[in-house]
Amino acid sequence: MKALFPHALTTRGVTVRVSVSYLPEQSDPEKGRWFWAYHIRIENEGRMTVQLLTRHWIINDGRGARHEVQGEGVVGEQPVIAPGESYDYVSGCPLATPTGQMRGSYRMIGEDGSMFDIAIPRFPLVAPAVQA
Repeated sequence: MKALFPHALTTRGVTVRVSVSYLPEQSDPEKGRWFWAYHIRIENEGRMTVQLLTRHWIINDGRGARHEVQGEGVVGEQPVIAPGESYDYVSGCPLATPTGQMRGSYRMIGEDGSMFDIAIPRFPLVAPAVQA
């Protein structure tokens, strides 16, 4: 699992795993655009069913500029994840620099009505070196 998802963090029995890929076909370095896809797997290793309500991303580019993204759900969904189950989705991130990083959190609600945040591990966004 570590090879497929090299970045992982567990909060309150919920593990968030991340893998990231640079997408050269969607990038245009000559125009200052680099694009990555990231694959998230949320695994519920706890004892109660949880639902993802909102997301909060902090994205830093290679110049240190910070962008925050907040909103409901992920890819248009607010998944319910039972104990022992997981939820996967893929999304993307454009940057104006060839390097950066992302991290964040998800706001969850448990079947008992408790609300809590789970951490999304920090992961790098690094474009491969371009040969001249």
